[in-house]
Amino acid sequence: MNATVSTALFGGFMVVTVVLGLLAVRGRGSGGGLAEWSVGGRSLGTVFIWVLMAGESYTSFSYLGAAGWGYNFGAPVLYVVAYMSCGYALGYVVGPMLWAYARRHGLVGITDIVAHRYRRPWLGAAVAVLATVCLLPYIQLQITGMGVVVSTISYGTISLNWAYFLGFAVTCGFVVVSGLRGSAWVSVLKDVLVIATLGFLVVYVPLHYFGGYGEFLHRVTAEKAQWLTFPGHASGGLGQVWFVTTTVVNSLTVVIFPTTVAGYLGARNAEALRRNAMYLPFYNVLLFVPMLLGLAALFVVPGLTGADSNLALFKLVVDSLPAWAVGLIGVAAALSSIVPMAVFMLVIGTMWGRSVLGAVPRLATRQKLWSQVVVVAAGALALVLTYTAPNTLVRLSLISYEGMAQLVPMLLLGLVWRRLTWLAAVSGLVAGFALVCVLVFGGHDPVWGMNAGLVGLAVNLAVALAVTWLGPREADDRPDAEVLAVDDEFPEGEAEPVRASS
Repeated sequence: MNATVSTALFGGFMVVTVVLGLLAVRGRGSGGGLAEWSVGGRSLGTVFIWVLMAGESYTSFSYLGAAGWGYNFGAPVLYVVAYMSCGYALGYVVGPMLWAYARRHGLVGITDIVAHRYRRPWLGAAVAVLATVCLLPYIQLQITGMGVVVSTISYGTISLNWAYFLGFAVTCGFVVVSGLRGSAWVSVLKDVLVIATLGFLVVYVPLHYFGGYGEFLHRVTAEKAQWLTFPGHASGGLGQVWFVTTTVVNSLTVVIFPTTVAGYLGARNAEALRRNAMYLPFYNVLLFVPMLLGLAALFVVPGLTGADSNLALFKLVVDSLPAWAVGLIGVAAALSSIVPMAVFMLVIGTMWGRSVLGAVPRLATRQKLWSQVVVVAAGALALVLTYTAPNTLVRLSLISYEGMAQLVPMLLLGLVWRRLTWLAAVSGLVAGFALVCVLVFGGHDPVWGMNAGLVGLAVNLAVALAVTWLGPREADDRPDAEVLAVDDEFPEGEAEPVRASS
């Protein structure tokens, strides 16, 4: 009976999810171009941008990984809150700059921006390949996360394999048709459920299992004090230096992450992005809930090891709550997989449809179609690898964020510094990415207590600067606009780029 109730509730919300995605483009015509599909026609206001970008940051990791890290390690998991908050602060400046540059030149993603800045279309294609390698693991992780959630809340009725396929099918069902706008609409439903369910759990769990917060916190400090200080419990050395360096590199990376940039470029105006940067940190408060519940699970369901620790939060609720409540919590967690998965697939499709396949003359006139084809292909590839070789993408995920960090000099420094040449940017990228791969796959992350991504980024920047100063100079090898400022008085929120001094 419990399985029937929770599964029926879940199924109903999945239908609502697809319908919402389809309704998002109702009345906008089927002939919208790539910009309409990939960045919502650059027309999303503050609310939709807020829920969309919050949807990207609050993924299945928040329900599974954050609780699991809290259960296994304790304090080091707080790096998630730290880097996201710092990243939002950086986004206050970076978001409007990227939005203005892209709007002026009709660009729809980071590969476009790179190709336009350095006047090298092949460079945009190369960045698309690199970004795809770094993003595919995130699609696989969301598929896996949704599978675990759905199988758990259905009390085992829905198998992991069917749950994996369901996540893929639902996501493709609306993102291919409705693009970024559909993801934003579904994010509204997701955020309502996330806020409601986590608000309930943060009150219910301490009261139900401990009699209140006083007793719960007393037990934590008395029996699990190691979880409250760095480097945490059995964390492998994730101490203060790792925490600070990870916060720095991740906050720099998150503002140029392809999915974040897609959110930036979908905004109606730069002011929406500034307001969004101020409001998003409030959403971070929710991240404390699964971390807290992970600590609570230490006393309620002790002895979880390996991947089972990621189920710490759901172990607390499946046996103690009625089936309908379990179903609602599962829907919120599942949508926290679907929304970011949709944006990851959308971004990969846009990069390939625009910068790789779109660069072929015979295919250039159908960029939106090819982008949609790549969306399905990328999702299907991640799904197949989830079934057949899950460790392949899991291993790649080790370098995904630290690898994406190596695009920071090429993208951000390139927009604000005229002298940075394409040769310098590429040299730095290759050096930094290669070093990250050596350190991570060689088992040296952290290195001297520091995040390997920041070490790679430092080498990346040093090489880029050295090649710029010592290498060949390029004459007028970039567009006329160097640094972009946004004039708030410009009608209808349009961007009026301003040429900076060289």
